[in-house]
Amino acid sequence: MKKILVFLLISISLIGQEKKDNELTYNEFLGFVKKYHPMVKSANLQINTAQANLMMARGGFDPKIEVDFDKKQFKDKTYYSILNSSFKIPTWYGIEVKAGFDNSEGIYLNPENTLPNKGLSSLGINIPLGQGLLINQRMADLQKAKIQLQWSQAERKLQSIEVLYAASIAYFNWKLNYSQVQLYENYLKNAEVRYNAVSSLIENGDKSAIDSIEAGITVRNRKLNLEDSQLKLAKSKLELSNYLWLENNVPLEIQDGITPEEKLELTIQETLKTNDLLVPSTSIENHPKINALQSKIALLEVERNLKRNNLLPKIDLGYHYLSEPSYWNSTNFDNFKIGVNFSYPLFLRKERGGLQMAKFKIQDAQFALDLERVQLKNKIVSQQIEINSLVKQRKLISALVKDYDAMLTSEERLFTFGESSLFLINSRENNLVGSQLSELSMENRYFTSNVEMFKIMANLDN
Repeated sequence: MKKILVFLLISISLIGQEKKDNELTYNEFLGFVKKYHPMVKSANLQINTAQANLMMARGGFDPKIEVDFDKKQFKDKTYYSILNSSFKIPTWYGIEVKAGFDNSEGIYLNPENTLPNKGLSSLGINIPLGQGLLINQRMADLQKAKIQLQWSQAERKLQSIEVLYAASIAYFNWKLNYSQVQLYENYLKNAEVRYNAVSSLIENGDKSAIDSIEAGITVRNRKLNLEDSQLKLAKSKLELSNYLWLENNVPLEIQDGITPEEKLELTIQETLKTNDLLVPSTSIENHPKINALQSKIALLEVERNLKRNNLLPKIDLGYHYLSEPSYWNSTNFDNFKIGVNFSYPLFLRKERGGLQMAKFKIQDAQFALDLERVQLKNKIVSQQIEINSLVKQRKLISALVKDYDAMLTSEERLFTFGESSLFLINSRENNLVGSQLSELSMENRYFTSNVEMFKIMANLDN
């Protein structure tokens, strides 16, 4: 009970319009789902994961300090002591700037490691002239991480939309069952009043005993209908409770005193923003599914560029200016270290095959994107037609309900004059009940159709 009191206090604070104190509006319900539902929170984790992946990719461009020290001491003799240290700065276009300091000494030092007494410092650059200059694995990883972040944002929207759609269906079912319970409660009262009236007439000899049996049958049928609808309502409440949570993953339960929004048909399109979507010029270019497929193509294009780069020869050129630490102000560039590495496969079968595979994947993804655009447009038009049709059908069913209600009222008036029978009254009432149930079902279809439009358009941020 404490949980539901907290829930009511929070709900009331969110009210933007007049409503019953015990009414849980659809807008409030969606607000709780968006903010607290575990699956929506899980969808938000995709963004955090993508951001962490982007940070890892950026780490490939972090400056790096390397120190390598090796020393051998035996019987008070220093066989060798070698220090190699460097500071590397990777840059975007595969170029690497490197500063270093080396020092070595020892009686058994390898001649190629012999350096001046104060050591040797260096400053240089490594440049890939073929593979790795315009794109390399480090650059590709960073580009992919940025695209993956955009992709994860689209996927988060789609996952959140799925949760909101399922939650909305649960809310609409709860409202439908609640309305049916109210309907059957009302008609049970009418049947009981009619049964008591007929019983009194029988006692006074104005009616035959068979009329009480017929009236009793109607009461039992109404009780049976009410019991079944109450069962459905109890189950729909439990289903709806699956989507109600508070902070710290505290689940909530719908209590018997809480009711659904009474005039939902007046607010549902504003809540879901589907009233802005019922126009032919609705754009789909910012749709999360389109964005996700575009991000997939962008990822494949980065991979294709990397495969294409592998067709180039591998040529690495390195130049390092050398100087003793005390002579750095000297402009003598005769002291240097230079290196060139070259490699190139003769047939390039592995590289050409990899490039073809990358191109085929892009084509396949492009086909999927084109198909998704057409399907989305057709789904939107189809849903627009359905919503407009349901509006017309609701008007027709409402007119039928009024007509059946007028027929029942007329039959009851004739019954009071003795010109009708209980059988005809029950028949008229059954027709009215059936039409009202159809009206509730039509209303539920209308709500569902609007949330399906919301799901198709995935306009979560509107």
